[in-house]
Amino acid sequence: MTVDALAGAAYIVAALLFILSLAGLSRHESARSGVIYGISGMTIALVATVALTVADAWTTGALLGLGLLVAAVVIGAAIGLWRARSVEMTGMPELIALLHSFVGLAAVLVGWNGYLAHPEIAAELVGIHNAEVFIGIFIGGVTFTGSIVAYLKLSAKISSKPLMLPGKNALNIGALVAFVVLTVWFVNDQQLGLLIGVTVLAFALGWHLVASIGGGDMPVVVSMLNSYSGWAAAAAGFLLNNDLLIVTGALVGSSGAYLSYVMCKAMNRSFLSVIAGGFGIAAPTATDAEYGEHHEITAESAAEMLTAARTVVITPGYGMAVAQAQYPVADLVRRLRERGVDVRFGIHPVAGRLPGHMNVLLAEAKVPYDIVLSMDEINDDLASTSVVLVIGANDTVNPAAAEDPSSPIAGMPVLKVWEAENVIVFKRSMAAGYAGVQNPLFFRDNASMLFGDAKQKVEDIIAAL
Repeated sequence: MTVDALAGAAYIVAALLFILSLAGLSRHESARSGVIYGISGMTIALVATVALTVADAWTTGALLGLGLLVAAVVIGAAIGLWRARSVEMTGMPELIALLHSFVGLAAVLVGWNGYLAHPEIAAELVGIHNAEVFIGIFIGGVTFTGSIVAYLKLSAKISSKPLMLPGKNALNIGALVAFVVLTVWFVNDQQLGLLIGVTVLAFALGWHLVASIGGGDMPVVVSMLNSYSGWAAAAAGFLLNNDLLIVTGALVGSSGAYLSYVMCKAMNRSFLSVIAGGFGIAAPTATDAEYGEHHEITAESAAEMLTAARTVVITPGYGMAVAQAQYPVADLVRRLRERGVDVRFGIHPVAGRLPGHMNVLLAEAKVPYDIVLSMDEINDDLASTSVVLVIGANDTVNPAAAEDPSSPIAGMPVLKVWEAENVIVFKRSMAAGYAGVQNPLFFRDNASMLFGDAKQKVEDIIAAL
């Protein structure tokens, strides 16, 4: 059996392992095996690719390609291991956004290589090849700059507020129309200037597209860019005649698109409305005077309230991740359950800055899977809950979404924590959430504010218990 045949068989095995990986990652209980499947599939794919490159170098004597491959793998592995060891869980969303940009840039480079290499192609397939080059560069370019902007916003290196250029929707639509026109032109006349033009157009559209989206929609943006990176990889697969890239890209692209749909549904948003601008457009931040006075509580009083509670629900948010409070929270849960208190978690689909962010943090702290429930599973029980602890969450527990039609987040499904008997909100200050919208929950009669670092305050409650 030739090396090509063996590599083809290896690619099929790798593709099956990637499918099993996606299936495993869909549930807490099988997530670890899903990760193992994914690592195994990628290892097989890399070994097969290296074998193909070695065989080609041995046959043609072109050792430069083999040397470049080895150098790329060594450099990439070194950077990857360094980032994996140094990144905090709170930095995972922006890291993933940055990784998406690499996929986009790779697709752009593959597209340019497909044009400059002038491969021998049957006459009837030349048009298809040229269209693949053009489309691959466009998708990759949008993914590249869009992911960079997402990284900058998530890491707070630029403002999370949406960029409001005059006629921004017309600019986006105009860019798409220009892309279609340029594609038809390039298929019939392969001018270098057209390729340069679509590259610049894609970079500009990707930048403007994500810059126009507000902070409240950034979790959807990360998911959307994940989908884009998949389609960019699939486009590169067609150009490289690599079946594994096509299959893997399609898996990532379709799963990312479905996740974006699920998240938009959870936020009562349409995908097009997110692309058109997202939260934060002309959204004035309410003042405290509009809602009255807030009530403060001490850690000792919070401990007394928890001791007397029958049921407790904890709704974490990005603030818990920033404070690294998941470990003392897990300890608090253990102590309360030992006292006979029924404790559960309520996780909003877009809690944190990345889908599944809160679930990963709680799993890292060894919180039992069976008490970590989704918003739909826990919402009906909140009205009969003694105490709800809101730890670092804001927009996902905002009653304005359900009660104020004029709110920028009106209609967004939220955790109805205000229906509980008592609510304790852990926050550093009274500042608005990431979407820039004030939260009337803070001023409710049954809500109390526990100000300070979430990790320290949870530890204070444990000490008081």
